[in-house]
Amino acid sequence: MTTTTLTDIAGDYAIDTSHSRLGFVARHAMVTKVRGHFPTFTANAHIDTENPAASSVELSIDVTSVSTGSPDRDGHLRSADFFDVETYPTMTFRSTDVSRDGDEWTITGDLTIKDVTKPVTIEFEQTGSAVDPFGNTRVGFEGDVTVNRKDWGLTWNAALATGGVLVSEKIKLEFDISAIKTA
Repeated sequence: MTTTTLTDIAGDYAIDTSHSRLGFVARHAMVTKVRGHFPTFTANAHIDTENPAASSVELSIDVTSVSTGSPDRDGHLRSADFFDVETYPTMTFRSTDVSRDGDEWTITGDLTIKDVTKPVTIEFEQTGSAVDPFGNTRVGFEGDVTVNRKDWGLTWNAALATGGVLVSEKIKLEFDISAIKTA
């Protein structure tokens, strides 16, 4: 259920990192899902409701902040086997196209992980808009996309004795966004 009280959300926004989540889901050992997130990031967006193609998003994620609830797993993700944060501490996304159909927004852009840049398209639902108790104009969006981690050079894996592998190739990226209007 959405809470929409604003008729026009056009403007410039900063993502409220304390009320947003950039997460991921990977299948582990072919039997369960492991969830994680990146708590440290910055992002800005320009929303043009009259001409959605003029909208834009820029996101920078501190990959060293990866958190799955397991210090050992987080350390392995930071290692050269996966993100190699010593060499590539930042992951970025820059939109190249934005379209809108009602409350549904489609954002295509360049996702860079390590030294590889590939296009991705993320479907977002506008989940609400309001003026919060502190006088901030706030909008919310939720979206996700499934990617193949090998496309970005994240190839480490281990075979299981029973067949299959330890970590799935397909990773679901999840975005729960709360943004505050800055202009």
